[in-house]
Amino acid sequence: MKPLFYSFCAFLMLILCAPYAASTQNVAESAPHIAASGKQTNIKVVLQPEMDVVRSGETVMFAFIMQPEAGWHGYWENPGDAGYGMQADWALPEGVTAGELQYPVPKPWVAFGLMNYVFEENYAVLVPVKIDASIAAGEYLDIAVKLEWLACTDKVCVPETGTFQTSIVTGDSSEGVVRSEQFDAFREKLPAPLGSTGRFAIDGNTVRIAIPYPEGGELEVPYFFPATTGAIDYGAPMRVYRNGQNVVVEAKANTGPASQLGKLEMLQGVLKIAPGFGLSVVADKGSVPAGGELLYTSDTGESTAGTSEASLLLLVAALGGAVLGGLLLNIMPCVFPILSLKAISLAKIGGDEVAARREAIAYTVGIMLVCVALGAVMLGLRAAGEQVGWAFQLQDPRVVFVLLLVVTVIAFNLAGLFEIGALAIGHDRAAGGGTSGAFWTGALAAFVATPCTGPFMAVAMGSALVLPPLAAMLVFAGLGLGLALPFLALGFTPALRRRLPKPGTWMETFRKIMSLPMFLTVLALLWLMGQLSGSNALVLALMATMLLAFFLWWAGQRQRQGKAAALWITVPLAGLVLAGIYAMSHLAGDTDTGRPGAARSADATLPSEPYSAARLAELRAEGRPVFAYFTADWCVTCKVNEAAAIEREGTAKAFANADIAVLKGDWTRRDAEITRYLEANGRSGVPLYVYYPAGGEQQILPQILTPGMLTGLAK
Repeated sequence: MKPLFYSFCAFLMLILCAPYAASTQNVAESAPHIAASGKQTNIKVVLQPEMDVVRSGETVMFAFIMQPEAGWHGYWENPGDAGYGMQADWALPEGVTAGELQYPVPKPWVAFGLMNYVFEENYAVLVPVKIDASIAAGEYLDIAVKLEWLACTDKVCVPETGTFQTSIVTGDSSEGVVRSEQFDAFREKLPAPLGSTGRFAIDGNTVRIAIPYPEGGELEVPYFFPATTGAIDYGAPMRVYRNGQNVVVEAKANTGPASQLGKLEMLQGVLKIAPGFGLSVVADKGSVPAGGELLYTSDTGESTAGTSEASLLLLVAALGGAVLGGLLLNIMPCVFPILSLKAISLAKIGGDEVAARREAIAYTVGIMLVCVALGAVMLGLRAAGEQVGWAFQLQDPRVVFVLLLVVTVIAFNLAGLFEIGALAIGHDRAAGGGTSGAFWTGALAAFVATPCTGPFMAVAMGSALVLPPLAAMLVFAGLGLGLALPFLALGFTPALRRRLPKPGTWMETFRKIMSLPMFLTVLALLWLMGQLSGSNALVLALMATMLLAFFLWWAGQRQRQGKAAALWITVPLAGLVLAGIYAMSHLAGDTDTGRPGAARSADATLPSEPYSAARLAELRAEGRPVFAYFTADWCVTCKVNEAAAIEREGTAKAFANADIAVLKGDWTRRDAEITRYLEANGRSGVPLYVYYPAGGEQQILPQILTPGMLTGLAK
């Protein structure tokens, strides 16, 4: 069975690393002369031309008018230590070309010890569009652009995207609308051309820049924003001097892996000379005079130190929450049987301390590697613009299909249909065999245990999204450590192992009993498959499960006859997995009810409406109290809370008497609007329960609900 297992692992990694479909984009159709905008997001964007009628052979200026919501910000062309600037992909008629994006002067902003260059208020990014002289007058030119940008607060970041369209006409510009006054205001915010070239030099670990500037010219809190990346350590203190007809900037050189100093011949940036006003600087390599009179020191050392301390506290809290959350995952019905049987296998080792510790470490490494891998894939997808959160893998029916087959194998193995070394209790412990089995058992336990965010875990996973990547990886590793802690403690504590029941014939009975929660997990995954992809996918998954069971029975029969399972069995099993993945790819989203849960909510004990930001705003404007809860069909914690506290007659009656509106956010399948809401509340996954009192501030409720807690909201 080893070739089969390794093949499965390869397929699993293929699925996890496969790129997700691009986020749904909003295309706003537009009549000629009317600008179009994308959907309402954390930074609203409007595309607008300066004039609707343009002469052939001339250039018209377009503006991306960016309007951040309160507390959100966008990024300059060089974002600094984190984030990214805007990316524009134009679709233009023949003879029409777009130039480079032109940004206004940003402001420095420090978060978690990272220096960023941002815009916190409304701003406009301009781009010149050239109309070729060969285009005849009277032509309607459709301008379309796909825009990607990053919106952040001091806690979360959300990659956003939109496709925008508008039209202009070639002809006499005096015949159309001209927005000169508006665009003149935009141009005033752009850095002005310096008119002369500066110089820069590298002295050890310091970059020194001489910028020509009149001796009598005023400078109000000067600051240099480097447009050239990989030259300056953005977060280090910066000093600005005046020396006659030069402003001299001194900053720490970037000596890290991203350093470009070795091949740098020209340095570009913006010198801010007053709030919202700056000069565009181009500096060639050359001699730089001494500093002179000190005008300004950016004391980022103090603010960065304070922020670093806050970042460290956030990391410690997130790490602690991840460890505790991982520890609680061990009681999940699909994990506890695996842990129990591995614990009994440790008891059989007896006094062999080396073997016990070796297995405990291998089990822990397997779990932590999978948790870190899932976290890395999630962060990578988010960096690529995907709005995904923790447990994103269970929103893909292909992953659910593979997980269904894995859990089926485990369930039939526990039931005694066949034996595999990774989970068998009585298998021989040849050199290295037990360690290998423990490693893969840990890997499987981690993959099936991490779909939901339980107590302590939600805040930890949400914090991981705003921490630097290495710190986030530490949080994901902490989750794996928490999940592995019970087995790790057994492996390194002989006294605990001595308290375990002695090996005997009862173990086979116990093993078969432990197959029951695994079979229940199989049923839950089949149900989830139907929710994700409809009845056709459910039937195919059932057929695949039955076929797999036949192959496992055949392998078990050969084992009982003292024969090894033939290698050729891996071929049909691999074909089964590939065929299932292919089928699920084509059936994804083909549900009978559309959005999961939409058709069922009206018949629920507690009636609800599907969550949307617009509906929440309407209810709040009406002055009604609102209970919003976010769930998923694959979330065990969610389903327990719904059965124990939400879907109860007492809760429904109390909410009806208090006129509390209920909004249900179903995250079973990917939903960008729900993802944004979760992130805005510091969460990366479900469950999340939020109560909005009439006219009051929102209250985030605990992740374990009680009926009294909910009925108390109505008082």
